[in-house]
Amino acid sequence: MNRDRYNRSDFRIEYKQAKFFMIKSFSEDDIHKSIKYNVWSSTPRGNKKLDAAFCEVEARLDKGTKCPIFLLFSVNGSGQFLGLAEMFGPVDLKKTMNFWQQDRWHGFFPVKWHIIKDIPNVLFSNILLENNDNKRVTASRDTQEVANFLTRLRLS
Repeated sequence: MNRDRYNRSDFRIEYKQAKFFMIKSFSEDDIHKSIKYNVWSSTPRGNKKLDAAFCEVEARLDKGTKCPIFLLFSVNGSGQFLGLAEMFGPVDLKKTMNFWQQDRWHGFFPVKWHIIKDIPNVLFSNILLENNDNKRVTASRDTQEVANFLTRLRLS
């Protein structure tokens, strides 16, 4: 793994528009594979949700508006976030990667990892989500959208 590609000080965090989604993995090993192969797959429902967001963003891009989709990764029960990747393409449901811990993940999409770092949940525990009954961001479910995540992080 080329460590110079991650956690860079010049990683751009200022966007007028950006979407953020929580990714809750069942396995840290799957996250390591995502970092190695630059792909991710979610549940059928999660893939559909992320693909719809990607299509929406692509429509904005046609109008000249950059709106990246960032994915915040955590492993269920780990008590921490593990990193941040950017979704770079639509979900391809016709292809499958055979290395995931569970064989029920069908399709995948390309990602680019920007941050790989263990960050304890306590650092995010004061961020509440209006679109999830004002629950803490640390209690989010897989593919839960987190509006204005970076702004909230800086203000908290």
